Amino acid sequence: QNIHLVAKWLSSLEKKLEQHSEGSHRDFRVFVSAEPAPCPESHVIPQGILENSIKITSEAPTGMHANLHKALDNFSQDTLEMCSQEKEFRSILFALCYFHAVVAERRKFGPQGWNRPYPFSTGDLTISVSVLYNYLEASSKVPYDDLRYLVGEIMYGGHITDSWDRRLCKTYLEEFIKPEMLEGELCLAPGFPLPGNMDYNGYHQYIDDALPPESPHLYGLHPNAEIGFLTQRSEQLLRTVLELQPRDGRAGEGGAGTREETVQALLEEMLEKLTDEFNMAELIAKVEERTPYAVVALQECERMNVLTAEIRRSLAELELGLKGELTMTSDMESLENSLFLDTVPESWLKRSYPSTASLGSWFADLLARINELEAWTRDFSLPSTLWLGGFFNPQSILTAIMQTTARKNKWPLDKMTLQCDVTKKSREDFASAPREGAYVHGLFMEGARWDAQTGMITDARLKELTPAMPVLFIKAIPDDKQDTRGMYPCPLYKTRQRGPTYVWTFNLKTKENPSKWVLAGVALLLQI
Repeated sequence: QNIHLVAKWLSSLEKKLEQHSEGSHRDFRVFVSAEPAPCPESHVIPQGILENSIKITSEAPTGMHANLHKALDNFSQDTLEMCSQEKEFRSILFALCYFHAVVAERRKFGPQGWNRPYPFSTGDLTISVSVLYNYLEASSKVPYDDLRYLVGEIMYGGHITDSWDRRLCKTYLEEFIKPEMLEGELCLAPGFPLPGNMDYNGYHQYIDDALPPESPHLYGLHPNAEIGFLTQRSEQLLRTVLELQPRDGRAGEGGAGTREETVQALLEEMLEKLTDEFNMAELIAKVEERTPYAVVALQECERMNVLTAEIRRSLAELELGLKGELTMTSDMESLENSLFLDTVPESWLKRSYPSTASLGSWFADLLARINELEAWTRDFSLPSTLWLGGFFNPQSILTAIMQTTARKNKWPLDKMTLQCDVTKKSREDFASAPREGAYVHGLFMEGARWDAQTGMITDARLKELTPAMPVLFIKAIPDDKQDTRGMYPCPLYKTRQRGPTYVWTFNLKTKENPSKWVLAGVALLLQI
């Protein structure tokens, strides 16, 4: 709706309420319902109305226990009795309630829960149960595939925009809704079997008695997922507190100007450490043959030049501003603020790569990236191992591996894929690049760990949130030669924000069912 019309209407409502506050019936009441505003600009309810009203909020339940009860509250004993295939209907209805509670509450684990947050609602659940009823009434056999498709791809899947989230939703339904559920062999979570045939109150009682205490296990996640999301929440809170500090705060007597001094010192140190830009003409002249690898190296140098030029320009400008030789602009002030608060300035981020690091670590990382590029462009021979996280565009180097192999073997590029073999070594153990493909280092795993002994994915150790991976050997092979049995297709992301920072998919060996790693949100990361 048009927010301006609402605001106008609300102010006339406020006047009307004032007029009717006297001389009206003593039981006269006005009920107004509202939903949370998406942004501060939408806070349009007049203060007068807010101050004179009794406010009641309906908080979304937290935790699986409350969510599962709330999901079941959408139904009644009558619902349970309405279907002719009573046993099947009740079992699947309870499984759908658990599924609904899990997908709604998994959001709290951030990107490891869902790549993007989705507005799942009770409407999705009640419509799914209606579909279940119609299908069971029309067929003597339970159409498991159809039900999973309708619920996972349409009712809930209709909200989902990310293909990895779609895979997660589908996997939950494959685990919860299958023929074994009627044979009493299905656990919705470790230690929580799907209940048998009960009445409505019996199901509520069963949740109270049998559901294990709240933990990431109820969602198929590793306990580390909770440590991760609580840590991020605390960091966010502390950062907000830091940003709320008064800008001109003086640290006691004699602390005048400390803010400027801190910024000045940092600024000088950065300008001193920042190396010269790459001389592109010189580098292009040095390249004998524009191989796919050489093209990537040149592109990376160009992008690095754009970033370092902006850093140098903005720091030099701010230095003049602090000396009083230039008038301070709002851009210069926000740069000063970023330096003081140890956050990466906006104009630098725009020209750089996704990162969740503080300014100090980000700058050290930037210098390391420049070092790698300098080493590579000395003679343009492929480094013994590539630091995949050090690229602006990691996809380009992975594509270059395929292009190089395709040219060498005269294979069509669109019929190729990358195979990823995890070695047992670290980067120091490699003296030269492989004859075909490339060695890459600097990857981390979240949600599980790599067992170098068995060469498989295995459960993470407690409190080790993102264990480092050994060096990976990446080589290109024809599509039809890849082995997908006993493999978990693992997404690789640039940062822990996941979502839009997706890079590639690597098949990793697993002894356990790959669905376990899907539910645990297992991914590879280029930086932590």
